[in-house]
Amino acid sequence: MALDPPRAGAKAQAEALAASAVPVVAAVSCNPATFARDARILIDGGYRLDRVTPIDQFLWSPHIELVATFRR
Repeated sequence: MALDPPRAGAKAQAEALAASAVPVVAAVSCNPATFARDARILIDGGYRLDRVTPIDQFLWSPHIELVATFRR
């Protein structure tokens, strides 16, 4: 399952995934704060954070993207 929400995050989707049997979630985020909130929901739902990689794709901006994998 791939998850690439807007800056507001994916709270409802994370809650649905936490209640599902989906084995792997690939998540992309442009907001570390909402990523942390959504990651907590997934982890509390039985996922483990397998890997997270920050990507500085905007040369002249302080913004970063996060790419993460969660597994059951």
